[in-house]
Amino acid sequence: MILLYISSGLFLGWSLGANDAANIFGSAVGTKMVKFRTAAIIASVFVILGAVIQGSGATHTLGKLGQVTALAGSFTVALSAAVTVFAMTKYRIPVSTSQAIVGAIIGWNLYTGNETDSSSLTKIVSTWVIAPILGGVFAIILYQIQKIIIERSKIHLIKLDQYLRIGLLFVGAFGAYSLGANNIANVMGVFTDAAPTNDITLGFITISGLQQLFFLGALSIALGIITYSKKIMGTIGSKLFSLSTEAALVVVLAHSLVLFIFSSSSLSNLVQSFGLPAIPLVPVSSSQAIIGAILGIGLLKGAKEINFNVMGGIALGWVITPVAAGVITFFSLFFMEHVFKLEVQDTEAKIKLVKNIREINIQENKLIIHTKN
Repeated sequence: MILLYISSGLFLGWSLGANDAANIFGSAVGTKMVKFRTAAIIASVFVILGAVIQGSGATHTLGKLGQVTALAGSFTVALSAAVTVFAMTKYRIPVSTSQAIVGAIIGWNLYTGNETDSSSLTKIVSTWVIAPILGGVFAIILYQIQKIIIERSKIHLIKLDQYLRIGLLFVGAFGAYSLGANNIANVMGVFTDAAPTNDITLGFITISGLQQLFFLGALSIALGIITYSKKIMGTIGSKLFSLSTEAALVVVLAHSLVLFIFSSSSLSNLVQSFGLPAIPLVPVSSSQAIIGAILGIGLLKGAKEINFNVMGGIALGWVITPVAAGVITFFSLFFMEHVFKLEVQDTEAKIKLVKNIREINIQENKLIIHTKN
């Protein structure tokens, strides 16, 4: 029964793989430096590793935004987000899966009368602005550094081509790992209460129930990459801005760094140890990060070759996605509750959730005050 309910999350994972995950190798495939088959295999392996090893960081913030307290509700929320992402993918628009699941959770909150945690929502929405800007800044800096290294090293063009191909594979693997670590929260975050309670021990490795859930979600992402991501790779890799091989490497690396930063608990703790504000661990948009990086390169080169018609379509998709996901979720919950007579929320769990959120916010405020003192 649990597998039946999480099937919508697996569909969302497949949609993410078909859309967002293509971003990690889109520029490489678009510039013909890496074959699609090679990119798909590497991305699939490392997205699973990232999800299982480092996938829990961003899930906490998403859970505070609105913890869905019944399996039927979780099924509906994930399915609504998946349908939204799939529709955008069908029209070859690099949509944000993060925006889709956030919109769907808010739709659930509105239908069930749950309060949307404003602090968590602010953190998440702020990354929708920060991620593309940060991707663009990283891309510009890395491109300039790369340019200096190539000019000073005087590498032969044939050797340079070989190095760039190898570099794209390594950077793409890092990007896939970061994607799995950051975006698995979008796929399985609403199902964390349904995670298996029994751990699995394989020699010296113990896989928790949450990691088992993340593993299933990551498999669905990998399947989406292999079966349906090629079309979106074409949009990202060549239609928005024609990338050189050197620029393609920089774009993938810049995008990967953005995703890694917002999913690394260790990095966030390190920043805090210097007395700085913690890095918000939230699922950020892979599409926004990669497009920000591409635009950074485009602006560096004068912005003449940027296809603003394509950019306008992508930006419109970012606006439509959360709204559409929220509306679909709201009406789907009504349908599930009144037609199929399924419980979309647990009343007792709701009361406990409100108390827990208030307690967490109080503790966070005390910590902030203590830190300032």
